[in-house]
Amino acid sequence: MFSHIMIGANDVEESKAFYDAILGALGHKPGVIDPKGRCFYFTDNGVFALSKPIDNEPATHGNGSTIGFVAQNPEMADAWHAAGLANGGTECEDPPGVREGTIGKLYLAYLRDPSGNKICALHKIG
Repeated sequence: MFSHIMIGANDVEESKAFYDAILGALGHKPGVIDPKGRCFYFTDNGVFALSKPIDNEPATHGNGSTIGFVAQNPEMADAWHAAGLANGGTECEDPPGVREGTIGKLYLAYLRDPSGNKICALHKIG
């Protein structure tokens, strides 16, 4: 459905270290910095990117926005969460665990990245 997602980062290098750690826990390669200072994570299904805002204003998180990353199992979601906390992320929502959703049982882990963006690792159970 999506070709790419780009989020704002106040410090791209700091955010790259954070996302390298959490996305690495899910089996993805480190991000690549382009000549404009943006960071890109390439997959077969799309691209996730980090950039300083082009209007030179501070990056801010979207209130009510969450970006979810697929975890192959609960252990990967836990590793993702631990890597995020160890690399500048902060806790938000409930601790990682099973929740009932409209699409069934989900294992969810939530964090805020160094720029305040709300992110999630999700594993669908069953």
